[in-house]
Amino acid sequence: MNAPLDSAAVPSSSASRPVAERPSSADFEAVLKSGAYAVLPQFGVIDANGDDAATFLHNQLTNDIQHLDVTGARLAGYCSPKGRLLASFLTWKTGDTIRLMVSKDVQAAVQKRLSMFVLRAKAKLTDASDSLLVVGLAGDVRGALASQFDALPDGVHVTIDGPSGTLIRVPDAAGRLRYLWIGPKAAVEAGLASLDRTLERVAPAVWDWLDVHAGEPRITQAVSEQFVPQMVNYDVLGGVNFRKGCYPGQEVVARSQYRGTIKRRTALASVDADLAAVRPGVELFHSSDPGQPCGMVVNAAPSPDGGVDLLAELKLAALESGAVHVGAADGPALRILPLPYALPTEA
Repeated sequence: MNAPLDSAAVPSSSASRPVAERPSSADFEAVLKSGAYAVLPQFGVIDANGDDAATFLHNQLTNDIQHLDVTGARLAGYCSPKGRLLASFLTWKTGDTIRLMVSKDVQAAVQKRLSMFVLRAKAKLTDASDSLLVVGLAGDVRGALASQFDALPDGVHVTIDGPSGTLIRVPDAAGRLRYLWIGPKAAVEAGLASLDRTLERVAPAVWDWLDVHAGEPRITQAVSEQFVPQMVNYDVLGGVNFRKGCYPGQEVVARSQYRGTIKRRTALASVDADLAAVRPGVELFHSSDPGQPCGMVVNAAPSPDGGVDLLAELKLAALESGAVHVGAADGPALRILPLPYALPTEA
């Protein structure tokens, strides 16, 4: 049975990492009115290689990795034996390598934990973060990208490989197209030099804001082991394959799905507050039951209007009436916004 996530493998500085600076209004305007890109240090990349790499990851993660090919990326989660997400990944294949993009602050601990269970499998996990650059592009960027890739992905999570790396279409956000470009640092930096003629470079926190509006959660150190995948809508987003074989926590995840025990979901919300007060892991309270938390902040990012937009994991009952507050029963009240996808009706 898998052991708890080894917090000692997480750099000690991550727990006290300063709150990201608020992007300028020009950064948001570049994404919403033209096109922009951001270099994304908030992500790391783990490479998996070896004859048994796909089988090993298939037996550890929530999605089907055995049948992953070079044409498509997939979301996947890594759970504790109790079915709680330790990490979330975007996974894809380039050549014979399976790549896992993960929140940088949990990468070391997750890579160490996964490596403990390789045992006799012909699989090796390596930290590829220093050799690769992760870039997010949003808005009117297709023309600029056409100068770097022979073809562009025509659907969400479709991937295109080229000499300068992999281009992945990711879900739209705020009505804007989005792509991830991951490749060797020197090659990507050379490509970005030419993109600078047509695209604006913006702060990484703009990408966090777009991820929030895509309704796509990211498991960071602050919320590791807090949520069963369905609580953060991973079943709706295609991050869980309920037909595959066992993986750590699979029984809990399946029981939640088929016995009608999903009583918590993640909502998109906005709040007039400082980002320092709306951090991942901060508890949420409902007006009708102020004595105990009704949910938790999953991800948060500064918004163009000066407030904070967030993904909030909540009891379904808390969404039906009353008000949800951040940090305390008398804290700032959330405004619930529509997600870009529909949630199933729970039994």
